[in-house]
Amino acid sequence: MTEKKNYTLPIIMMILLFGMISFVTNLAAPMGVVLKEQFGVSNFLGMLGNAANFIAYAVMGIPGGMLLTKYGYKRTALIAIAVGFLGIFVQYLSGYAGQSSAFGVYLLGAFIAGFSMCLLNIVVNPMLNTLGGGGNKGNQLIQVGGSFNSVMATFTPAFVGILIGEAAKANIKDVFPMMYLAMAVFAVVFFVLWRVSIPEPHAEAAAEPLSKLMSGAMKFRHFVLGAIAIFVYVGVEVGTPGIMNLWLSEIPEVGKTTAGFVAGTYWLLMLAGRLTGASIGSKVSSKAMLGVTSFVGLVLIALAMFLPVTKQVSLPVLMSSPAGALSFGLAKVPINAMFIVLVGLCTSIMWGGIFNLAVEGLGKYLAAASGIFMVLVCGGGILPVIQGKVADLAGFMPSYWVIFLGLAYLLFYALIGSKNVNKDIPV
Repeated sequence: MTEKKNYTLPIIMMILLFGMISFVTNLAAPMGVVLKEQFGVSNFLGMLGNAANFIAYAVMGIPGGMLLTKYGYKRTALIAIAVGFLGIFVQYLSGYAGQSSAFGVYLLGAFIAGFSMCLLNIVVNPMLNTLGGGGNKGNQLIQVGGSFNSVMATFTPAFVGILIGEAAKANIKDVFPMMYLAMAVFAVVFFVLWRVSIPEPHAEAAAEPLSKLMSGAMKFRHFVLGAIAIFVYVGVEVGTPGIMNLWLSEIPEVGKTTAGFVAGTYWLLMLAGRLTGASIGSKVSSKAMLGVTSFVGLVLIALAMFLPVTKQVSLPVLMSSPAGALSFGLAKVPINAMFIVLVGLCTSIMWGGIFNLAVEGLGKYLAAASGIFMVLVCGGGILPVIQGKVADLAGFMPSYWVIFLGLAYLLFYALIGSKNVNKDIPV
């Protein structure tokens, strides 16, 4: 009789990595406030750190899959963690670089960290599923990891807001505690995974060349439109709270700290939306969920753009007391911010819906299609930069036309573009 191994420790490490993906990714957007103030750059340049993080997906998506095939999940995870540590360390060094080079050093660090996040996204789901023994238990652990991911997304912009406070001029050094924490977690997880023995979810070698499988996937119209939808979706998800954070930080009555908490509330609503989506996912189709949330998002963004910014509301958000304790409180913000925050409920369930619709009927092309999806996550860096440029030229509220058009495309995909019109292709 074989003894069943206890994988509690590596399971905890995988869940921590779920959180680190969110922690490092969501550190980039609020860092735009720091970059704007330290270097006096525009909104466009302030979002370049976020862009560098996501553009790394475009570079690493396909090579990451090849790395996984060659070295396996555990070794790929160790490589990803080491690269993540290096990326954060380079960002840390930018705090000591000269004023003329610090901005470039920070962008390099964000780019390196993006490589790590791409690799971790490739490995953490199957590893956690395998450690749970697959089936319902494995899926349950993935849901736990996803929930922790959302929790970290909620607190990251809030903590950045606390650290930079209401100082006249924020500095990269103000955010050092966040970087210390990230490097410490990466170091601990690396050594734990290195020492423990865990099962390896072996990927089957493809019977056809990857290039042929990728070109085969691209023959499906609903997949091509779905890949574009993923590009648009991630840009909408990141740009919606990211630009709002920059906007609120410039309003003296709100301030940088409260702006961070308001942005964190967006991610908190994403957590609530994901939990709700998981509970009704077996009863409501992906097409219906994506269609409804895209339409509601359009309405919310339209209200945010056209209502006067002079009208204020009291928004319940996480707040920090003078003693440093976190609790819910009411923050006075323009009503536009309230509608932007509520978009988090809509974007929360879009990824799964788009993915399910886009890969339906792909058969043997599914793995290659997943690699293409990972490349197009780079939309989370490109669209916010475009939105930042529009904000520089026309103002913060008009910049949300970028988000509006993105949501309009997602509604089109849900209603029309997701239909598989290529059922004659052998799979």
